[in-house]
Amino acid sequence: MQEKAISIRNLYELSEDQLKQLKTVTVVGWVKNNRNSGKVGFIALHDGTCFKNLQVVYDADKPFFNDVSRYKMGSAVRFVGELVLTPGMKQPFEVHATEAVLLGDVADDYPLQKKKTSFEYLRDLAYLRPRTNTFDAVFRVRSVLAMGVHTFFQNNGFVYVHTPEITGNDAEGAGSVFTVITDSKEDPINDFYGRRASLTVSGQLHVEAFALAFKDVYTFGPTFRAEKSNTPRHASEFWMIEPELAFADLDDDMDCIESCIKFLIQWVMDKCPDEMDFFDRWIAPGVKDKLNHVLNSPFRRMEYTEGIKILQEAVKNGHKFENNNIEWGMDLQSEHERYLTEEYVKGPTFLMNYPKEIKAFYMRENDDGKTVAAVDLLVPGEGEIVGGSQREERYDILKAKMDKIGNTEGLEWYLNLRKYGGCIHSGFGIGFDRLLMYITGIANIRDTEPYPRTSSALKY
Repeated sequence: MQEKAISIRNLYELSEDQLKQLKTVTVVGWVKNNRNSGKVGFIALHDGTCFKNLQVVYDADKPFFNDVSRYKMGSAVRFVGELVLTPGMKQPFEVHATEAVLLGDVADDYPLQKKKTSFEYLRDLAYLRPRTNTFDAVFRVRSVLAMGVHTFFQNNGFVYVHTPEITGNDAEGAGSVFTVITDSKEDPINDFYGRRASLTVSGQLHVEAFALAFKDVYTFGPTFRAEKSNTPRHASEFWMIEPELAFADLDDDMDCIESCIKFLIQWVMDKCPDEMDFFDRWIAPGVKDKLNHVLNSPFRRMEYTEGIKILQEAVKNGHKFENNNIEWGMDLQSEHERYLTEEYVKGPTFLMNYPKEIKAFYMRENDDGKTVAAVDLLVPGEGEIVGGSQREERYDILKAKMDKIGNTEGLEWYLNLRKYGGCIHSGFGIGFDRLLMYITGIANIRDTEPYPRTSSALKY
C-alpha cells in the first residue's frame, strides 16, 4: 500500500520542530517548472492546496534522473523523498527525491507554456487557466471571500435563505431578463408554469418575506441579466450578496454595510496573505494600501443633494468630466462617484437619499416627497460597490407606486407583507464578482468568474 501523500499546505503549517521529525515524505502534484543543470534538477511542484509551491530536487546519480528531467510543465507526478530544511533560502524546506512516478503526462500541444500570456487569451482556455499563477490566486481568493460572506452573516445571527432562480417577476426592473422556456412543441412560455417565467435578476423580494419572519436574513447566489453590455464590469450571470434586516432604518443599513465590507476585506487580507502579495506586486500595485485605507477610514455619509452641489462646484472650478452637465435628478456616472470618494472625501462615502424617479419602486419615500431612502457606498478606485435602501413599508404608498408602473399583478404577495405584520426594514446588495475585482485589483469581471457568461460568449 502506498504511503499517503502529505499536502504542501500541511507542510507549511508545521513548525520547524515538527518538520525535523519528518524524514521521508510522499508528495503529489503538478509540475509548474522543471530545470536542470546536468548534475542536479529542480521541480516547482504545485498541488493546489495553497498558493505556494514545493521545490523538489533530483540528483544526477538517481536512476530516474533522465526521465524526471523530461517531465513537462503540467504533468501530474508523485515523489517520495527526504525533507530537508533550507533556512535562509526562498523556501524553508525542500524535498530531495528518492522515488519519482509520472502519473499523467502532457501532450505536446498543451496550450500553457512558460511564457507570459494575456488574460484575453486565457479566457478562451477557461478550463486550464486555474493552473496559472494569476487565476490560482483569483479563484482561491474567490473561495475564501465566499466563506467570509457566510462567516460574517452567520456570526451576526443572520439566517441564510435560498431564494429561487426561476421567478415570475423581474424584481426592480433592473434589466432585461432571460425567459425560461421548454422544448415543448406547445406554447414555449406558458406550457410548463402556466405563466411567463424568467431567471432571477435579484433575490431581494423573496428574501424580504423571510426577514419578516426571522428578522435578519441574507441570500447569496447567482443572478442573471440579459444585457448586451460589453464592458469590463458587466456579465449576464453573476453572484449577489443580498441581506435584509427587519426593524432597521437606513442608518442601520449603512452600519451593517460598513461592518460587512470591512470584515470581508480584513478576512481576505488575513486568510490570503500570499495571494494578496502577488496581486500587489504583479497585478495591481498599491492594492493593499488601497484596501488598508478603507479599513482604517470612517465611512462618511453624504446627501445626494450635497454631492450634486460638490460636483457642480468642481465643474465651475475647471474640473472636466465626460458629462459636465451636472443637474439634480441625474443618475451619477462612475466618474462622478469616483470624484466624490477619491478627490473630495478621499475615503469611503455613503451617498444617500436619491431622487425617487431614478430609484426602484420598493424604496421608502422620504417626507420631502422628492427623494427615497436609498444609499450607495462609493469607494476610492472603484466608485459604487454596494447599493441599498430602506424598503417602503406603507401599504397604500407602495401599492400606488406599483399600480403606476404596472407591476402589481403577480406581486400581490409582496404587497401583502405590508398588511400582515409589516414593519420598517432595510437591505442592500453587493455584487460578489465586482467586490472580488475591487479586492484583487483584477480589472475585468470575466477574470473573476470561473466560467464567465457574457453576450456572445458561451464556450463552456
